[in-house]
Amino acid sequence: MIKKALISVFYKDGLETVAKRLHQLGVEIVSTGGTYDFIASLGIPVAKVEDLTQYPSIFGGRVKTLHPAVFGGILNRRENKQDSQEKLKYNISDIDLVIVDLYPFEEYLKKEATHEEIIEKIDIGGISLIRAAAKNYKDVVIIPSKDFYPYLLDILNSQGADTTLEQREYLAAQAFLTSSHYDTAIFGYFNRKFDIPAFAVNETDRRPLRYGENPHQKGAFFGDTATLPKQLHGKEISYNNMLDIEAALELISDFNSTTVAVIKHNNACGCATAATVKEAWEKALAADPVSAFGGIIISNREITEDAAAEINKIFFEVIIAPSYSNEALEILKCKKNRIILVSTGVRCSGKKFRSMLGGILVQERDTVVETQDNLKVVTQTKPSAEETDTLLFANKIVKHSKSNAIVLAKGSQMLSSGIGQTSRVDALKQAVEKAKTFGFSLKGASLASDAFFPFKDCVEIAAKEGITAIIQPGGSIRDEESIESCNQHGIAMVTTGIRHFKH
Repeated sequence: MIKKALISVFYKDGLETVAKRLHQLGVEIVSTGGTYDFIASLGIPVAKVEDLTQYPSIFGGRVKTLHPAVFGGILNRRENKQDSQEKLKYNISDIDLVIVDLYPFEEYLKKEATHEEIIEKIDIGGISLIRAAAKNYKDVVIIPSKDFYPYLLDILNSQGADTTLEQREYLAAQAFLTSSHYDTAIFGYFNRKFDIPAFAVNETDRRPLRYGENPHQKGAFFGDTATLPKQLHGKEISYNNMLDIEAALELISDFNSTTVAVIKHNNACGCATAATVKEAWEKALAADPVSAFGGIIISNREITEDAAAEINKIFFEVIIAPSYSNEALEILKCKKNRIILVSTGVRCSGKKFRSMLGGILVQERDTVVETQDNLKVVTQTKPSAEETDTLLFANKIVKHSKSNAIVLAKGSQMLSSGIGQTSRVDALKQAVEKAKTFGFSLKGASLASDAFFPFKDCVEIAAKEGITAIIQPGGSIRDEESIESCNQHGIAMVTTGIRHFKH
């Protein structure tokens, strides 16, 4: 039975209904500072924590509830004889309900507040109240944030001031999740400087997914859902959709000019830069119209009506763009299940995680984008200005392709790719075959490789097909063989010194 409640919250929204219902049920309310003022302003009887502790709030509010009269009231075990005796001895009264909403530490991080402001938003009393009440869940109800006001109100409206053990245990679990998330955020803030070895992630923002990699597997996204593209239309997003969406966003973020890409199974099966979205789409589709079926389309410019009319001619699952004209949106919405997303423009940064063998692999994100300054000409033949632009264009695509990977391009159009192969020569053979399948001539084309050539065989194949320029990281002990082969065939080769493996 809830007879006395302690309420100490930062944000007061939603509290009025809770406080009024507690008062209706005859629950005595004790509160702190601004929370006390708010409840009192509602005309609800409320006592100050200072009346309970006989001690004022000190150190600018840093110490308010940290007192045996408060924590003794929460932590004493009601059925423990010794606890009951000590409770009488020290004049401690039971506190049966604790309602806390912590200082908004993470919000202040996002505001880029000063270090001093951030430190003052580390809640001490509140987090201690949460942990104490959760520990003694057998006797105490804990509401660890305003997110649980509806849950509490449902109980108060249906059960009165009574709660079940299962309800209290559930709230205790939520309380420790709240404290864990809060402490993880604080640790992350301090650890930005020291890089103490720890995999400390606690994401409570969850988005259910349609299913996992396969329909019989459950799936969910945990993270900051506010950073996800905004969905305007279509069915629930699946696990595989999310993987492809990330691949699409990471690829397009490397392009500044008007670009459209088609993603299938995390790889670009088409990509082109052009004067208009419509033209870029037509060139991107030409690279592999078969694989584009059921894929993901992404543009870094607004989808216009003429572009939407062409895009709508094929079946695809997802389209992503920064915006859509009203006419384009109406065209694309004709398919009920088609997922239409608006990109946020936020570039992925920081670290990338991957689960394996009961643990986590962690690495920095590959955010390197090569420019002309990164290129070292290693052959007698130098690439033309147009070839240089094409090499850099192709290199952006191969960077985001599963290794071993080869991308063939001409101008600002991807012609084909060979991806996910166990040898580099097989990747090139796959790319050559695909380009020919869709009617492309490789004479004068450029080749990008995500890693060095271990042998000269790829150069020999490239020469046979009429490819005139190659970009690759370099670094093989047999580099000279590949370079010499390029010289024999009049192929220009540049190295970057940067490998872009994507296993």
